[in-house]
Amino acid sequence: MSYRKRLLLLAGVDSLLVFIAFVFSYMQLQPLIGTASYEDFFLILCILLVCYHIFAFCFHLYQNSLEYASVKELKAIFQAVTLSILAAGTIQQIAGWNFYGRSLLGTWMAMILFIGGLRFSWRLYLEYCLKPKLDMKKVLVVGAGQAGTLVARQLLNNPDLRLKPAVFIDDDPGKYKLHILGVPVAGTTADIVRAVEEHQIDQIVIAIPSLKKNEMNRIYAECSKTKIKTQILPKIEDVMLGKVSVNQFRDVGVEDLLGREPVQLDISGISETLSAKTVMVTGAGGSIGSEICRQVCKFSPLKIVLLGHGENSIYQIDMELRSQYGDKIEIVPVIGDIQDRDRMLEVMEEHGPNVVYHAAAHKHVPLMEYNPREAVKNNVLGTRNVAEAADMFGVGTFVLVSSDKAVNPTNVMGATKRIAEMVIQRMAEESRTKFVAVRFGNVLGSRGSVIPLFKKQIKAGGPVTVTHPDMTRYFMTIPEASRLVIQAGSLAKGGEVFVLDMGEPVKIVDLAKNLIELSGFSLEEIGLKYTGIRPGEKMFEELLNENEVNDVPVYPKILVGKSSLSNYDMVSYLMNNLHSLNESELKKYVISMVNNKAKQLSAVGK
Repeated sequence: MSYRKRLLLLAGVDSLLVFIAFVFSYMQLQPLIGTASYEDFFLILCILLVCYHIFAFCFHLYQNSLEYASVKELKAIFQAVTLSILAAGTIQQIAGWNFYGRSLLGTWMAMILFIGGLRFSWRLYLEYCLKPKLDMKKVLVVGAGQAGTLVARQLLNNPDLRLKPAVFIDDDPGKYKLHILGVPVAGTTADIVRAVEEHQIDQIVIAIPSLKKNEMNRIYAECSKTKIKTQILPKIEDVMLGKVSVNQFRDVGVEDLLGREPVQLDISGISETLSAKTVMVTGAGGSIGSEICRQVCKFSPLKIVLLGHGENSIYQIDMELRSQYGDKIEIVPVIGDIQDRDRMLEVMEEHGPNVVYHAAAHKHVPLMEYNPREAVKNNVLGTRNVAEAADMFGVGTFVLVSSDKAVNPTNVMGATKRIAEMVIQRMAEESRTKFVAVRFGNVLGSRGSVIPLFKKQIKAGGPVTVTHPDMTRYFMTIPEASRLVIQAGSLAKGGEVFVLDMGEPVKIVDLAKNLIELSGFSLEEIGLKYTGIRPGEKMFEELLNENEVNDVPVYPKILVGKSSLSNYDMVSYLMNNLHSLNESELKKYVISMVNNKAKQLSAVGK
């Protein structure tokens, strides 16, 4: 139906309802108000009709879809009817008609009843009589608060999703046995298994945005006992930004089950460091580097320089950032190897960055055990090249992305990252540039991490391989790791090693089991296989050794280590004599050096 025909139809129906309401009220109250002349009767009726239609247009009663009539429409009807009655009554008083006061009050009540009743009756007719009956899946909504209610409302209003809220679960005892939007609250989270069985639930949606990580673990553990699909509400910020709808549930991810709350950023401090500044990111095409670029661009820098060795990865992050910020930020992709000192000097001189985030590194532990010289060349000499270029051209802040493997290292990768820390700490003593390092644990989903490997193995039907049942690691997400790097840059004074309080370490085998379940399989279907500890691996990682511990955080959940530079002469010797050492001796030397066990420089290389 066209808009014009629909408007005329609604206006005609409302006119009939106003007439019926007025006549009904007059007839009921006639013994009290007396008999009116036909002329007065129809005159006040016409005035009331005109007033009503004016206010009906003002409150969009003819523009609203009756299919979605709700409390908002009822409020608009109440306002339009009330104002039209008041206007008609005012005109009556001015004209001297004083016997219609009670009649108009009765008309007001009848109009709200008739006009509102018609609209809601039509909605019920459309919803329950005309719409086809769909095969709906029953949904259990965990959380009967605002978010849970919003989810239930969205599902009720969108039958095409074929999801029907059947029951709420909430830990608030005051809500038990209540009905919200017609959906009962069947108990607490301890009753999830019972509720699923009693109500024959097909799917679970966790709708508590404020849920802490340990609570999420507890609730998900209960949901996993049911063996049915469990999903979670999208991130509220994504809903607010319009990236997703509230009913676009996502699967529970491993990152949702980490036993630690994300670090909150000091937005003002970071903005002061980055806004309207030139920022350079090395390793910009990598997992951490590319996410640093995304996070940096949120703070409106003047220019961002994307430095990387691989042209394809730099191309991808360049195109991604241009699509979002190309008209606001100058984005410069630069292909260069950090081992090329002249190229680093050239890039630093040309762009003159205010802040440098150094994320370029070799990080794969077993591979670096086989290639120790390349690890030193990239992680140590490359870091020195970028750091000295930053010092030479007056960079304000230089942030090195380091690793928990730099603490008491048993492998080449960890040892070279510790040596890289020592390089920038020495630079901090001699330079006006603020040099700092940031340590964090394993990053979920980054290249070379266990998650992509586990997913690939699960997709292939298993088994999932774990090195040892007692192997533990600290974990964090890529965005959180990147935010920590940026936060450290804003806190830098020079020479610090920042460390995130990462909570309790996680057993790799538990991570594997969670990922199997989250993928919709059982442990028996996929299987686990223990392969033994790989070369250079530790059973557990540390974030600070006993000589570095500083218990006072400089920022919530961010600590500063007190690392020593007592053996920096060995670092200088290593960098100056790298090519005179064979691979085996180099591997032993870098590990023993950072653990203060290398005694004689002259013994190396023999």
